[in-house]
Order: sequence, then C-alpha cells, then structure tokens
Amino acid sequence: MRKLYIDFDGVILDTIPVIYKRLEKNQIDVTDEASLVQFYENLEWKSLIQEASEIHHSIACIKKIIASQKFDVAILTHVNSQSEILEKVAYLKEVLPGITIISVPKKLHKTDMVNPKNSILIDDFTGNLIEWDKKGGISIKFSLTPKDRGFPVIDRLDTILTMNYLNV
Repeated sequence: MRKLYIDFDGVILDTIPVIYKRLEKNQIDVTDEASLVQFYENLEWKSLIQEASEIHHSIACIKKIIASQKFDVAILTHVNSQSEILEKVAYLKEVLPGITIISVPKKLHKTDMVNPKNSILIDDFTGNLIEWDKKGGISIKFSLTPKDRGFPVIDRLDTILTMNYLNV
C-alpha cells in the first residue's frame, strides 16, 4: 500500500483567505518577516479553523480514500506555533478519528520529517511539491483553478482514486 500524505491548509480547509483577511485587518506588512512570525505565533487557530470552509468535501473524500484501502493516508502540515498544532490536531481527531497527523515546523521541509521516496504528496504549494519530487516522491498539485503547473493537478481529493498509475 502506497503512502499518501495530504496537506491541510489550502487542501482540506480553506484557511489561507481567512489568514490574509486577518493580516489585512491587523495591518501586518507581509514583507516584514518579524511581524509575520509574531502574527503567526499569536494567531487564534481555533476560531480560524471554525471560520475556514472545507474544500470540495475534503473530509468525505479522505474517508473515501481510506475506505478504499489503496493508500496509507496521513496528514502532513506545516505549522508556525504550538497553538496551531493543537487546534489542527483537535479538529482532525474530531472529523477523521485515527488519522496520523504529522506537524512540520515551518522552517523545515516536509521531506525532513518523512521519507518521500515512492510516496505521494497532495499539496497546494508548488515549493513543497518540487522538494518532494527531488527526493523521489510523487507530487500532485491541489488547485481550485486546474491548469498545467508542472505536476498532475486535482481539485478534489478523491480524484486520486481514479489516477490508475498511482494505485500500486
């Protein structure tokens, strides 16, 4: 069974627009690294997760993928603070009991935390996919505006079940 890692932000929940709205509300200059770090460290993740919408029935899709028994599924997510870890884990344990959750400190690559060799990563951030690909993994771009991005692109997680070359 092939290992399948799924990103959280921008793939499961649409947290990114909520974060940008809060950055704007707090008048944070996104080019000011120190201000951004402080913003993320103090971000109230519980309310952010409640406010963010689920993307294309992602939770039901993940349950369908797990039920297919074609993949060993885990969530692989970058995190900026302990609060973020705690709230993401609490949310995922509630909606996907028993799923493995791997939190990656923002300063590290996802490939520093897990072995990507022959494993699949579904992620919306191209930088993560490039690094994954370099280390022998299989990269799939998650995007709500599918177009050629150098990787296979999906806009719904359960689409992976119909990608025959992956079901090994």
